[in-house]
Formats: sequence, C-alpha cells, structure tokens
Amino acid sequence: MAAPIIRFQHVKKAFGPKVIYRDLNLDVYPGETITVMGGSGVGKSVLLKMLIRLLDYDDGTIHFHQQEISHLNELDIGVVRQRIAMLFQGAALFDSMSVGENVAYGLHEHYRHKMSDRDIADRVNWALSLVGLPGIEEMRPADLSGGMKKRVGLARAIAVKPEVLLYDEPTTGLDPINTERINHLIRGLKARIGVTSIVVTHDMKSAFTISDRIAMVYRGEIIAVGTPDEIRASRDPHVADFIEGKAPVTEDVTTLLNS
Repeated sequence: MAAPIIRFQHVKKAFGPKVIYRDLNLDVYPGETITVMGGSGVGKSVLLKMLIRLLDYDDGTIHFHQQEISHLNELDIGVVRQRIAMLFQGAALFDSMSVGENVAYGLHEHYRHKMSDRDIADRVNWALSLVGLPGIEEMRPADLSGGMKKRVGLARAIAVKPEVLLYDEPTTGLDPINTERINHLIRGLKARIGVTSIVVTHDMKSAFTISDRIAMVYRGEIIAVGTPDEIRASRDPHVADFIEGKAPVTEDVTTLLNS
C-alpha cells in the first residue's frame, strides 16, 4: 500500500469545556474515497476544517505530504488550500456573483497572475461540464435549485484541480434523485481526475455507495476503520447501532415510558 498523504496523529481539539477530539488518529491514502461517519455534533466537519486550518487544533499533528499543517505560514497554507479543496455543506455560494464568477473565485484567488481571462473562462466551463451543468455561467445562485447549488459548489472546488476534495455533508437536504446524482459525481470524479476524497456524512446509504473505506467517530476518536463490508460486519455495538439507526434507551427514559 502507498504511504498516506494525510495523517492525523493524536489530535486533540476542544471548544472551552466541550471536548471534540481527545485522540484522533486517521490515515488517508492517495486516490481513495474515505467517508467519516458519526452522529451529529461529534466533530466530523471539525476534522475537515482542521486539515485546511480553518480551525486550529490544540495538540497532536496533522501532516499533508509530510508537512505539519500547524507549522505553515499563511502563504504556505494558501498553497495547501490550492491542493485541498472543500465543498461546504450549504455550497457557500456568493449571492452577489454569477455562477461563472463563483466557480472562478478560487482561480482568481490562487492563479490571478498565472491564468488569462480566457484560460479562466475555459476552466470554469470545464468544471461546470464535469458536474453536468455546462453553459450556466450567467445564472445567479438565487435561480438554482438546491441540487444545482451543490453541483456549482463542487464545480468551484474542482476548478482549481485539487489533489484532495473535502465534502461536508454533500447530500444533506437533497431529494433522492439529487442525492444519487451527487454520489455519482463523487464516484465519477475519482475515476476521471484521480482525486482523493474525504467525505463527511451521516447518510449511511451514500457512505456505502461511494466509499473505499469508512471511519467512525465516537467520543472523540476513531473507533473503527475499514472497507464498507468490514464496517457492515463490525461487532462494535456503537458501529452496528449507528448503521442500523438504533439509539440506546437510557434507564431514565425507560422508566418514564413505563410510568
């Protein structure tokens, strides 16, 4: 197996008294799609944001190609963000910009002295075509459906031709047809441009559809990592309960229900 391109080692993160990660350890390998699953509030999105330094971590190390992220200056972290792009949960499009301007945003940010206007326009068209939305550059985000907004957000992420794509709840709020469309795009981008992907979701159907490996977060650490078949066969009760959608019933709740 190739060496990991991303490594989380003994990472700790807290917001005041609320501990998010007490000992986060995870390796990500080139070309794979790994899904991070877990309940709401366990810190799945925090993991992504720490990787691109939108959030700092309290202890431990995060390496990208053997570079420790916390040691990088603003210029170098900007280079990392060229190589690691993120699709945010709500697509995070700028309402004041057209679709084309939204998709070109990262290109202007990172390549403004290296790409001509014609090159940028061609790249925008390429990215929109990859997500199945060619020719909508002049539309406004307000005119788009939820599924289209997600795809435009994805086009913006891939326009910079990243090495790694981060997906924060990519199918949340979408109907089944658009959910499958996004899952198909995630699989297709891996095949067409060889991107490494980290997907955060609690949608188990999507996780089993798109993933080479799945990791589960529980109480501040990764408690299981494996292929979809290995995760399905896990004997860890927390993993099994999450997959089956079971919530443990406390003694107090049982007493209340029986009273």
